[in-house]
Amino acid sequence: MQKQSGSEVTRYFGNIAAYQPSHGQARRTVSLVLLLLIVFLIALATRANAGDVPANYLVLKGGLYSPSTSHDLDTFNGGSTNGLDSKTGFAGEIAVGHYILPILAVELGAGYFESKGSPVAQPGEAKLKVVPLLATAKLLLPLGPFEPYGLFGIGAYFTDLELHGNSGELRGSSEITYGLHAGAGVNFNFTDRVFAGLEGKYLWAEDSFGGEHIRMDGFVTTADIGFRF
Repeated sequence: MQKQSGSEVTRYFGNIAAYQPSHGQARRTVSLVLLLLIVFLIALATRANAGDVPANYLVLKGGLYSPSTSHDLDTFNGGSTNGLDSKTGFAGEIAVGHYILPILAVELGAGYFESKGSPVAQPGEAKLKVVPLLATAKLLLPLGPFEPYGLFGIGAYFTDLELHGNSGELRGSSEITYGLHAGAGVNFNFTDRVFAGLEGKYLWAEDSFGGEHIRMDGFVTTADIGFRF
């Protein structure tokens, strides 16, 4: 058997060294593994501490819808363009949710909100009525009796618009409009099964009625009462 020369041995071990991670890479890998392990253990411990807390809930919400924009309608009052000063109106929702983890929940809801508008210089009124169907994800921070959370979701909106002007009345309904919403809130746990809360979210959506574009962007703020089961 032939002996390997010194240069060949050196080249062989050099090739092995080329495939070895640097100390910095090794530290980063170990840190990532430890971080993932810590996150897993925290989630596991949180789930264990949850005990017999029910995984599902029903929540009733009531509050206000506050539009952030006015509506400009070209067909209002004989074809002249009018800016309608949108006013705050009622908002309500009923939703069912499920805790995937104590820190993560998904929620499906249906509701109603409305807003009235009136021109500054001319007689008349417009009323916007909306029925939303919402799918929402919530990231929660369980702190005993308090449960703050952030939320993000999508919605399908069924919209009805009523116009009353000096040139007559008009009523129209649109097809489904889709939009996004995001916000935050907090629950106050009276027991494991009963809670109350406050929630605020902002929605982005735009509808169209015969070429008239109505932006529904605005805030929805509610007081909530919920029951876990």
